[in-house]
Amino acid sequence: MLIFVNMSELFELLSTALFQRALITSSMVGLMCGILGVFLVLRNMSLIGDALSHSVLPGIFFAFVVVQAYSSVAFFIGSSIAGLVAAISISWIQQNMTTKNDAAIGIVYTCLFSIGVIGISWLQHSDGVHIDLKDFLFGNVLGISNEDIYLTFGVMLFTILSVTLFYRHLFVSTFQETIAQTMGIPTKFLHYFLLLILSFVVVASLQAVGVILVVAMLVTPASTALLLSNKMKHVIIISALLGMVSAVLGLIASIVFDFPPGPTMAVVSALIYLMAVLFSPEHGVIFKFIRERNESNRIEKEDIIKYVFKNEGAKLYDIAQFIGLTDNKVQNLLSSLSKSGLINKKGDTIILTNTGEAQANKLIRAHRLWETYQVEAMGMDASKIHPDAERMEHHLSKDILDKISKDLGHPDVDPHGSPIPPRG
Repeated sequence: MLIFVNMSELFELLSTALFQRALITSSMVGLMCGILGVFLVLRNMSLIGDALSHSVLPGIFFAFVVVQAYSSVAFFIGSSIAGLVAAISISWIQQNMTTKNDAAIGIVYTCLFSIGVIGISWLQHSDGVHIDLKDFLFGNVLGISNEDIYLTFGVMLFTILSVTLFYRHLFVSTFQETIAQTMGIPTKFLHYFLLLILSFVVVASLQAVGVILVVAMLVTPASTALLLSNKMKHVIIISALLGMVSAVLGLIASIVFDFPPGPTMAVVSALIYLMAVLFSPEHGVIFKFIRERNESNRIEKEDIIKYVFKNEGAKLYDIAQFIGLTDNKVQNLLSSLSKSGLINKKGDTIILTNTGEAQANKLIRAHRLWETYQVEAMGMDASKIHPDAERMEHHLSKDILDKISKDLGHPDVDPHGSPIPPRG
């Protein structure tokens, strides 16, 4: 059953120091996770991020045993050490054993995660110990202390400075590791340095989203940003902003609907990703569908133009039968061609305008030049070249056709003896 908070109660909560600490910390977590997540996703290191987030629990357990108190600084140090141990162990197994890379990750992180769960569960049953495993698994952002804020700020600043200072090296090694090595860039150092930053970020995110959900904040905003831009710097900025937005909206939604904050942030981040999947101008499903539909309509219109050019006195029914479309679909395409000034109608007969004839000649020229290129340059059998030319005629630009014609010595006829129209 959902419990809704009314607006007056919400504003009252927003004004409390408890919420403000949670809001500041969540924003910083979203920002640094968004920045680092871009490199993890592009380097196919998302699974390692998941592994390190689970592997820090033993560090929390041993830190508590050593200091015998709930200390954010001790937990940070212990968790960071545990994360580095996990990273080094995974890399050692991958480089020295025959074990598969993903299997090595699974072996290390499940072992360390289990040790941490056992240790913290044991502490929970000890007298005078107030430590809750759920806070580390799912986060407890409303329990943020000033000490946690300072640690998170320090990690965020370290992350931003590191990415800024090593951006060029990270960029090259992410996309072209071999070239990076030839340039003298220490790729192995960068790999372990990223793991170090990742360990710090994971530990700093524990209070906000927990070890189980931190991977969502690392991966989802970055994946969303990659759908929205192809420029690396823009992707990093967008990912950082989306991480912050996901954290803030998730925190507010968790208060309004009385949901756990960490999982709500992860869900909000996933919903934003879903919006990008649907509405991204370049990669979104909806815009992709629109582009494909427009492209299909363009090709069908060009097929109509070519058919009418070759078949004097063509009628709607003839066109529909030849192209394999319904009468209604052809009627709509003909209306569009008429509005574009490419065809005219005389009763039931379709005729091309001068502009339409010029367009038809371009298609025929592209078709016959491509057939000639297939035979003379590619050595293909003339009896098998027509289907590919039917497809390619719609996609060859003027520049490409001019180059093909020049390379072939400006031929006048195609392999079947049909004349190739001159360049219009």
